[in-house]
Amino acid sequence: MLNYLPSGLPTRQTLSINQRQLLAAMQTINYGRIENLHIRDGLIVFNPAPRIIREIKFGSENGPRPEISVDDFVLKAPVRDMFAHIENLKDAIILKIEIKGGLPFSMSVEDHAA
Repeated sequence: MLNYLPSGLPTRQTLSINQRQLLAAMQTINYGRIENLHIRDGLIVFNPAPRIIREIKFGSENGPRPEISVDDFVLKAPVRDMFAHIENLKDAIILKIEIKGGLPFSMSVEDHAA
């Protein structure tokens, strides 16, 4: 569950270790997708490891986002929204998280819970 600061907005430091790992993966990918990310009891599980696909844009910056080297920052709305949706899943597989500019854009879910 996301913890909130008195300002009401969660930051990177308020995330669980697995949430931070997913955030770092998205910032490293910058453009691309994460496939087959397992969720158990609303928690991100990295065993088995998800598949990472980076999209290379010719003539553009393809490296990690600069935010990856910052210790703490307020999470942007798409990140907060993604984590809220993940927390509401019980046992599921996120088939795909589409990433644009280091941020989640959309996700497709195979839900195993009735």
